[in-house]
Amino acid sequence: MTALLTVERLEAFYGASQVLHGIDLTVARGEQLALLGRNGMGKTTLLRSLMGLVADCRGHVTFADRNIAGAAPEDIARAGVALVPEGRGIFGSLSVVENLVMAARPGRDGRARWTLDRIYELFPRLHARRTNGGHQLSGGEQQMLTVGRALMTNPDLILIDEATEGLAPLVAQDIWRTLDIIRSEGVATIVVDKDFRSLSKIADRAVLLSKGTVVFDGKPAELSANPELLEKHLGV
Repeated sequence: MTALLTVERLEAFYGASQVLHGIDLTVARGEQLALLGRNGMGKTTLLRSLMGLVADCRGHVTFADRNIAGAAPEDIARAGVALVPEGRGIFGSLSVVENLVMAARPGRDGRARWTLDRIYELFPRLHARRTNGGHQLSGGEQQMLTVGRALMTNPDLILIDEATEGLAPLVAQDIWRTLDIIRSEGVATIVVDKDFRSLSKIADRAVLLSKGTVVFDGKPAELSANPELLEKHLGV
């Protein structure tokens, strides 16, 4: 499979504190990658670094044959990367439809496969709540809105931090279903979540971080078959 994202020897620092220690990573076009690890192991920092949101990053990051290391977040977004951040980051003073429309733009190929109608089809609840303000939504609806907003940019890669954290089980099932649909559409994803069992069912590959380094990179089934590694790094 053709590499969409290639990360080589990526290091990230917050002041004098080093969080990432030489990360090597690839993501193929249309591939869904599960990014796993205990809290504080560098998962969010890795996603933020890929999005250009960590000021002190060192290493090489190539996306769609373009060097994006050190690029501004808005340039990385225009290149075809979208972020669904932990905490969601929606605009509470804007309506659902305004949150979606403000992000709308065609993809790098000029096509707009993800439209407002498609987002409403994917998340019927958002259509029902389209005139409500972002602050009036439940946590699950806010997560749907954040994923929908990312899709409205027609990205080639979506970075999703804590996909189902704090969501009711039925809402979490909707998110897993959505991720499966996104994968079937050929959009690559890097997904962080604590629900290893659910994530392993839809992910093509699993990458496990520990103290800012990769300690496993392979098929989810291979990780599932290694209970010692699971217990040590995930506690499952």
